[in-house]
Amino acid sequence: MSSRFSRKDRLRYTFDAMMSRGAAGLIIWLGMLSAVLILVFSMIILVTGIAPENQSFPTLLWMSLMRTMDPGTIGGDQGGAGFLLSMLLVTFSGIFIFSALIGILTTGLEARLDSLKKGRSRVVETGHTVILGWSQQVFTIISELSIANENQKNPCVAIMADRDKIEMEDEIRSKVPDTANTRVVCRTGKPVEPGDLDLMSLHTSKSIIILSSDSDNPDPEVIKIMLAINSNSKDRELPVHMVALINNPDNIQAANIVGGDQAEVILAGEIIARIAAQTCLQSGLSVIYQELLDYAGDEIYFRHEPELTGISYRKALLKYETSSLIGLKPRGKLPVLNPAMNTVIEEGDAIIAVSEDDDTVVLSGKSTVETNMEEVFHAADKATEPGRIIMLGWNWRASIVIRELSSYLPSGSSLTLVADPSLCSPEPPADIQGLTVQFIQGNTSDRRLLESLSIQQYDHIILLSYSDSLDVQSADALTLMTLLHIRDIADKLGTHFSLISEMRDVHNRILAEISGADDYIVSDQLLSLLLTQISENKDLSSLFWNLFDPEGSEIYLKPVRRFVSCEVPVNFYTVVASASELGETAIGYRINAHRSNSGKGYGVVVNPDKSEKVLYSKEDMIIVLAED
Repeated sequence: MSSRFSRKDRLRYTFDAMMSRGAAGLIIWLGMLSAVLILVFSMIILVTGIAPENQSFPTLLWMSLMRTMDPGTIGGDQGGAGFLLSMLLVTFSGIFIFSALIGILTTGLEARLDSLKKGRSRVVETGHTVILGWSQQVFTIISELSIANENQKNPCVAIMADRDKIEMEDEIRSKVPDTANTRVVCRTGKPVEPGDLDLMSLHTSKSIIILSSDSDNPDPEVIKIMLAINSNSKDRELPVHMVALINNPDNIQAANIVGGDQAEVILAGEIIARIAAQTCLQSGLSVIYQELLDYAGDEIYFRHEPELTGISYRKALLKYETSSLIGLKPRGKLPVLNPAMNTVIEEGDAIIAVSEDDDTVVLSGKSTVETNMEEVFHAADKATEPGRIIMLGWNWRASIVIRELSSYLPSGSSLTLVADPSLCSPEPPADIQGLTVQFIQGNTSDRRLLESLSIQQYDHIILLSYSDSLDVQSADALTLMTLLHIRDIADKLGTHFSLISEMRDVHNRILAEISGADDYIVSDQLLSLLLTQISENKDLSSLFWNLFDPEGSEIYLKPVRRFVSCEVPVNFYTVVASASELGETAIGYRINAHRSNSGKGYGVVVNPDKSEKVLYSKEDMIIVLAED
C-alpha cells in the first residue's frame, strides 16, 4: 500500500519524536539551530565581502559564535552597515536561542534533582548490607550494624522501601542519630519489582535483610521479594545471602523452597515464644540473650585455631582468658553447643566463642592456669516440683509459648490463661501432656480481677502484649498498667514470684522498670538483633535455633553452690573446670544483689575475665550451657 503521509506530516512527526525525548532532545535541536545560524551568517558575510579587514571564514565563525553567546560583544563591532546588521541579527538570534537553552538546562537540572530526591538513582556500592522493606525493626538493625561496622572501611547500609526517600532519611536521623562511620542510603521503590531491585546492586552486596511489614499477613510479600531477588541475581557469581522473617509456620516451607541455600528463614513467632518460655522459668535469661545478640557487649564468633587441634574440648575451655568457648563447628557440619567434654578438636574444626570482638578471640598463651579445686563443691540438685503459671494477655504467639512451656515444666504443672475477648480471639490449646490449661475471660488490667486471681499462689507470671489488635504504644500502655497493679498487689501481700513482660517498643522498657518486673522481652528488638547477627554470619542461624530449642543444650542459670563453695573468692577458671566435670559449659554468672540494678546489667556478667576472683553468695547463679 502506497504511503498517504505528506512530507510535512513526516517532518512534524520527526520533530515531535525529538521533542518527546525531553530536555536532551530540546538541547540537541537548539544546538543544531545555533550551528546553522552561525554557519549561514558567516557564509553570507564571507560571500558578500562586507566584513572589515577581509577576515577569514574560521574567524567569521568565531565572531558569530561569540555574539551568539554574549550579546555585549556587539558593542565593540566596527564596519559597514551590512556587517553590523548581520552581527545584530546573529546577536538577536543568540539571545532567543541561548535563553531557551538556559531555561531548558535549568528545568532539566531541577527535574534531575527531583529524581534524586525520589531515590531512583542506582546504588554503586560493594560489600554493603541491603535492607528491603520498612518497619520499626529497621532502626535497631541500623544501630547494630553501625556498631558491627566500626572496624570496617567505608561501610554502607542501603535501604529500599515503598516510602518517600526524604521521610525515611529524616526518621532514621531522628531515631538513630549516630551511625559512626556507616553510611545509610535510602531508595524509594517496590522490593517485589526486579526492576527496582536493580537500583540496589544486589550482585555486589554482602547480605540482604528482608523485613516483614506491619500488615496482618506479611508473609506472601516476603516470599515475593525472595522470588524477585532470585530473578535479579541470576548473573551473580556467588550466591546471595538473604535473611528473612516469616510469621506463620504454614508459610515456612514455601519460603525455604524459594530461598533454598541462599536464604536463612527465621520463624519469628517460634523464636520469641521459645525465648519467652525459657525466660519465664529463669529470671535474668533475657538479659543474657540481649548480651549475646547485640553488638554493644560480647557476641558469638567462629574461629579456626590450629593450635587446639588434637586436644579435647574440656582442655580447650581453659585455653582462653578473655573469651568463653561454648561449642564447636566440625568441618562441613552444623555447629554443636556444649559438646561432650572428651570431644577431640580435629583439623579444620572451628571453635565457637563468646568474646568482645572477632579480633579478641585469642589464646591466653598460658601453659597452666590457676584453679582452686579444693573449693569445687557439687551440691545435689533439688527435685523439681510441678510449676504454677498464670499468663495474662494474648497474641498469636501465645499458643506456641504454652507448647514450649510444656517442654520445660515437670509433669503435673498447671497454666491459667486470662485474656480480654474484646481485644483478642483466644484459642487456648487443650491440655498438653503434663500441663493442665485453664482459661478465664476478663480485662487483664482490671485491679479487681487481678486481686480475685490470688496471684500469690503462682510461681511465674507472663504478661503478653495484645499486639494482634492494638498498635505498639497502646499495647505497651496496657501492659504497663497491668504491671503496676501486679507489683503493687505483690508488695502489699509481701510475696515474690518471677514476672516476665512482653513489650513492643524498647523505649517503653525504661518506663516498665519502675514496676519492678524481673524480665522483659522486647519482641521486635530481639528479632531485629537476630536478623542483624545472622546477616553478618550465616552459621549463626542454626546455632541460635539450637540454642532456643528444648532439645540439646540451652542456657541455664544454676546455683553457685552446685559448682563451688561460697566461703572464699575463686576465679572463673575454677568455675569452668567444675562445670566441665558435670558436662556443662560455664560462660558467666549473676550476682543476686544487683538483680534490680540496670547500671550493673541486672547482675549478669557474660564472659568474665577468668583470672579475676569473685566471692559468691548462696543466692548467686552461674550461667551455663547444659542439656537440662
